[in-house]
Amino acid sequence: MRRKLTVLTCILTLLWGLSFGQTFTNPLLPSGADPWSIHQDGFYYYTHTLQDSIVIWKTDNLAELKDAQKKTIFIPPPGTMYSKQLWAPEIHFINGNWYVYFAADDGNNNNHRMYVLENTSGDPMNGNWVLKGKVGDRTDKWAIDGSVFKHKNKLYMVWAGWEGDVNHTQEIYIARMKNPWTIKGKRVKISSPLYEWEKHGDLNDPENPPHVNVNEGPQILRNQNGKTFLIYSASGCWTDFYALGMLTLEGRSLMKASSWRKKPEPVFKQSPENKVYAPGHNSFFKSPDGTEDWILYHANSEPGQGCGIHRSPRAQKFGWNADGTPNFGKPVKEGEIQKNPSE
Repeated sequence: MRRKLTVLTCILTLLWGLSFGQTFTNPLLPSGADPWSIHQDGFYYYTHTLQDSIVIWKTDNLAELKDAQKKTIFIPPPGTMYSKQLWAPEIHFINGNWYVYFAADDGNNNNHRMYVLENTSGDPMNGNWVLKGKVGDRTDKWAIDGSVFKHKNKLYMVWAGWEGDVNHTQEIYIARMKNPWTIKGKRVKISSPLYEWEKHGDLNDPENPPHVNVNEGPQILRNQNGKTFLIYSASGCWTDFYALGMLTLEGRSLMKASSWRKKPEPVFKQSPENKVYAPGHNSFFKSPDGTEDWILYHANSEPGQGCGIHRSPRAQKFGWNADGTPNFGKPVKEGEIQKNPSE
């Protein structure tokens, strides 16, 4: 009888949580690659890759993203160098204004560069979004996945780029910024595909090279003591081996490659037992009350689904190891019930 009552209590607790919206399951949306969010003035603002436009979502709880208000803020005009293949938008609040960084081209991947929109309204769902222009260093090489952050009151950008003009390796670069739309000085390469797990990149496409090694999607993460990590995606997104790697800032200068130490193993990877494949291109967010750390990422539900519309945004809470490094665990299986971020 006691066992039956315990089971019944668990079922009732679960049903109560579902009824009052205190739990959620992945995926957060049916489709959406390169998910990104920011928390500002009590709301989360979210965006992901749509290819032909940029849309932002507004919600007080990311677990309820499917019901969030959304708004299209940018549809590029035809016939420009930024009219097509809009990838990995990120929305940031810097010095009182809103900015959205994104990569785009004219339909030719070789021409991908970074661009930025600005909105001076207090609410990014209102006001006007204005294209400030291209964001690039003096080399003006291929660039995607730009993300900005402050370190010791200085603004920096990290992104994925090519050393030259030929598509065979994507690497991680960093540069100082003069302001939110202007890079200051030279770019510095801080990560290249080095280990076997970073080099799954065979392509069966006559319009592309036979193989590409990939480091991309850089994101800055700090622990409670201010230790700085850079989490990035490695291997081709078209493979099931797409995974997250980690650099740790050990030196004093972000602008020196020797300051960054790469972890030899991935920190987040596919989980066939949970039917989660190619997890990557992540971002991070805090729970509404600021007590929990969450990772937001995309993944496929079946093997071999590649870089297309099957990628969906997912979220899960993560913790920290005794040495201060993040512990992301395994990707949570689709449909597994999770508690909402703490309010």
